[in-house]
Amino acid sequence: RSRITEQVRRRVNYYIKHLVVDADGGFAPAIEWIADNRDPKIVCHPIVSMVIDLVWDKAAFRTFVYGKMWFLFMLVIFVLSQSILRHLELGAPARSDSLRISIFVCRCFIYLCSLGHGLIHHIRMTVASCRKREFRRLGCVKVPSYLFYWQEAARLSLVVFLSMMLVLEPILHCLGGEEHTMLFEERCPASEGLIFAYSVMSTAAMLLYFMLLTDLSVISTRVSAYVLVCGMVLEEVGLFLFGLTFFVAAFACAICSLEQASDDFQGIPLSGLNLYKMTFSMFSGQSYDLLDDNPALLFGVIVYVITSVVFLTNLLIAQLSCAYQACYQDML
Repeated sequence: RSRITEQVRRRVNYYIKHLVVDADGGFAPAIEWIADNRDPKIVCHPIVSMVIDLVWDKAAFRTFVYGKMWFLFMLVIFVLSQSILRHLELGAPARSDSLRISIFVCRCFIYLCSLGHGLIHHIRMTVASCRKREFRRLGCVKVPSYLFYWQEAARLSLVVFLSMMLVLEPILHCLGGEEHTMLFEERCPASEGLIFAYSVMSTAAMLLYFMLLTDLSVISTRVSAYVLVCGMVLEEVGLFLFGLTFFVAAFACAICSLEQASDDFQGIPLSGLNLYKMTFSMFSGQSYDLLDDNPALLFGVIVYVITSVVFLTNLLIAQLSCAYQACYQDML
């Protein structure tokens, strides 16, 4: 800090070399340590803010964007093969050769580039963790420490689902079939029992693709703050679902022990499903009218609605408001 004042202010020089470069000339882990500390007051310090902006603007931004553009391109190919092309020509007796070839080429691209790149990435990260002995215990199992970042865990899950898709791929099972005449067709006797399981794996992989795409929010500070708030309040939503499940189980068991003849409450699973529908306003009005014939059942349903809709839902709103206020103070 300067000894001389200028307009009642003193000039301050920041020396940030060792926050950016370590003693060996490599990238210093200071920013990673600050991020792991998760203290918003430290992150908002002028020195730390300047270092982060410097690294982001001069080194990380271009590499990050290029990597995400490639990921976005793979997502577009995946959406084409799984959600767009397969729904074209639904009214035709059979798909055209060009459409079947396009679907096959897109899926081959996903399996080779996305799945292959993901396998190589996780093999390298696992080998590096083994060499450095960086493991953390998850229950009674030791897991590489890099998997405790949600992005890496999501990438590993994506690799698993893509691998399952490759194993269950209907086009591969239809190749070489005696009764099959069209090339790259996905519906044949050999694949009839696999199509639904394959679609489930495809649905999970699609959600993971879009979940990983949220990393692009860092480009905009406002969007990044919104995503951060959403992540922080997920815990409150989880507590709400836990409490709701407890009340659903309690009232479902209680209603099933009641002498009643309603078709909507025969058995615990069906009763629980309909109670969930009541909470989320999916229970039809006609079904509510049928409860008038059974006053005891109607009383139990009214108590459940007051407990879940009136009490738990408003409690969730209050929790979300308090959590948002805490996050907003950290953002300031």
